[in-house]
Amino acid sequence: LDEDVKRGTARLKKIVGAADGLQKTRDTLGANHHFANCMFNVMRGGIFQEGYSIDSRDVTAVIKSANSAVYAAHAAMLDSLPATLDLAALEARVAATGDRHLERIVREYLPLSFSRRHGDPSRPWNIFSIDLKGPQGKRILAYQGNWRDIFQNWEALGLAFPGFAEGFICRFLNSTTADGYNAYRIGKSGFDWEKPHANEPWAHIGYWGDHQLIYLLRLMEWSVKFHPGRLQGLLSKDAFVYADVPYDILPYADLVKDPKHTIEYNKVRENRISERTAKLGVDGQYVENARGEIHGVNLAEKILVPLLAKVSNFVPGAGIWLNTQRPEWNDANNALAGYGLSMVTLYHARRYAAFCKALLETSSVAAFPLSSEVATWLSATTTALERFGKEYLAGKQGPHARELVEPMGKAAETYRLGLYRDSLSGGKTQVVRAELLRFLDLVLAYADKAVKANKRPDGLYHSYNVFNPQDMEVRTLYEMLEGQVAVLSSGALETSEAIAVLQALRSSRMYRADQHSYILYPDKDLPRFVGKSLIPVEASKPIPLFMKLIAEGDVSLVEADVKGNLHFSGGLKNAGDLQAALDKLKAAGYAELVARDGATVSALFEKVFDHQSFTGRSGTFFGYEGLGSIYWHMVSKLLLAVQENFFAALDQGKTVEASRLREIYYDVRSGISFNKSPDVYGAFPADPYSHTPAGAGAKQPGMTGQVKEEVITRMGELGIRMSEGAIAIQPVLLRKSEFLDAAADFEFADVHGNFQTLHLTPESLGFTLCQVPVVYALVDHPQLKITYRDGTTTLSPALELGRETCRELYERTGKISRIDASIPRNTLI
Repeated sequence: LDEDVKRGTARLKKIVGAADGLQKTRDTLGANHHFANCMFNVMRGGIFQEGYSIDSRDVTAVIKSANSAVYAAHAAMLDSLPATLDLAALEARVAATGDRHLERIVREYLPLSFSRRHGDPSRPWNIFSIDLKGPQGKRILAYQGNWRDIFQNWEALGLAFPGFAEGFICRFLNSTTADGYNAYRIGKSGFDWEKPHANEPWAHIGYWGDHQLIYLLRLMEWSVKFHPGRLQGLLSKDAFVYADVPYDILPYADLVKDPKHTIEYNKVRENRISERTAKLGVDGQYVENARGEIHGVNLAEKILVPLLAKVSNFVPGAGIWLNTQRPEWNDANNALAGYGLSMVTLYHARRYAAFCKALLETSSVAAFPLSSEVATWLSATTTALERFGKEYLAGKQGPHARELVEPMGKAAETYRLGLYRDSLSGGKTQVVRAELLRFLDLVLAYADKAVKANKRPDGLYHSYNVFNPQDMEVRTLYEMLEGQVAVLSSGALETSEAIAVLQALRSSRMYRADQHSYILYPDKDLPRFVGKSLIPVEASKPIPLFMKLIAEGDVSLVEADVKGNLHFSGGLKNAGDLQAALDKLKAAGYAELVARDGATVSALFEKVFDHQSFTGRSGTFFGYEGLGSIYWHMVSKLLLAVQENFFAALDQGKTVEASRLREIYYDVRSGISFNKSPDVYGAFPADPYSHTPAGAGAKQPGMTGQVKEEVITRMGELGIRMSEGAIAIQPVLLRKSEFLDAAADFEFADVHGNFQTLHLTPESLGFTLCQVPVVYALVDHPQLKITYRDGTTTLSPALELGRETCRELYERTGKISRIDASIPRNTLI
């Protein structure tokens, strides 16, 4: 058993070491916490155990299962491949064929292992096994994950494996739909979606639009930092396809009529997808155009469509309408789907639009061929934004919000109806870059105006609003942590404004002193149903139907308590139940009274229960992400948002503000697990946990997206700042207390998977970057020393890694054996 444990521990250290999870500092608990973060990130998203070495048998099997026709056309070339080759060599051979479908399949090929699907423990899909080898001992390369879980873990994994950055993006984009949303779950063998089942309580169709923009954005931001120019090269290239998910979003009028039921499951289309897949392979899951071809589109279109889908549901000054039957980031707020308006999504859309604008401005392409139907949709949406904006963006009263929401909603409806009925034609329309930039500028202008409009009197910002889609009347909800994180990340706030938000947050009802951290939303005392169902006396007196029912002892609608107060009956769960009760009363001889009072009763029912403002379990539960609960993933998102604002202030020369943000950063960080004792945290401090409910310790070890953000913030603390293919070493967030006070050995796994040991002197620390050891030493003057495999070295007074050095680093060539950075003492805290 001891030997098995030793072997297992070594294997785990090697796997986590490949993700740069091994560090040596004086903060042992912090280093262990980083190891745990990397371990759980890998368990959810997988790891590239062989780096960029590709098993030709596996990639050939993937091509064969993806598209039998493509495989048949290139079988000879594939059979001639060596047993293993590196990623760049494979891509070069495939590019030489000129087959865009073969290129697409290989471009998104991800030889991951050690991955498992994530889910809450109470749900049936959380039974899993991490299988590394098959029955015959053959290594298994596979992954699967729910959409919003796996892409966030790949974001952190990309720091250790930059060569797969564009592969992550392609896998993401090829799983997004032509109507602007995404599949539910992805895996090595394709993607799937939720299906209706009559007797399955977990079956509920709907598009999860959550994280769609911000996850894609962060992956693209990595690509630009690692490989400047690569995304620009894809902007006009038909390198992408659309996922065909058999959901039909209803016409605009139906969305307005009943925003809780807005999607129909298209069984006919599901059958067509199944037939195509059986005949062709996984590629049968992609949209075929009217010409019978897998419809190819460029990056410009792929990044435009999800933004168009969000903007088409924009309510001016209030947020993005959540009308696809699924919630946004926080599914504890799932009841907001329908009448909710997400400012969180709008904050993210603002950052997304700013990135897309910068990407297009750096492209040399003057016009982009877009699917003709998408070009029409874009034009109609831009026209609506311009017409409404003439007065609205100028600060005038402007027309009613409906004058914008309706034309944009109907433009999206026209596009969708054609898509569902006839698919895409296959025709392309050249859209000049200026037109795309005009749309993005309008999105930014509307978003910035909405940001200002959603600042609360307490200095915080609204996260979600609710509205009646028929009269567009908007109401605000209580404060939520995720809105503060999103607005801090949006790029819309000046440094002073960001600091003001963080100060307001620290003094808000969301601060939880016993954990020195933040709950998702303010705690509250919930009324019992008897109190919740109470009908105000002044409202019930003028309703003859109520009086008649009470007199006759009919309690199907209302009943009186011992004090004579009226309550809605306990069996009425929602407006549908209420209408059914009214219909029964109509048939039972109360038709005249129901005709007279029915509308009044329905309005009173909504006023009493305020179902439109019901958020879901966040307003009723006390565990998981419920009342009084800290959700550690959102706290780590806050930590990252503060760090981003800190570096932005530093880059702008705002030293005073940067100093204040550094204080706030460590104030937020000090509330996270590894800074606490076990009795306060309620668990092993080094381990990340999902949430901490009120009155209990941390719950659900490792099952949190927190690990992703903390992997990224740790690199920020170490001062690894990637930009334009280069790295600036700027550890201005790093504490001197992390440097060793005595000599120690640093064990790490190198790029070949072999364990190595470095002897570290006092006042130094060690970590790895793409599995190359980096050693910091405290000195008086800066110096960078790079040691190569052949024994040669280079010295520089500038703490910068140039593009060529970073290329060797990112490609894991093994040519660099060590990096030593001399850090001036006076730059650290």
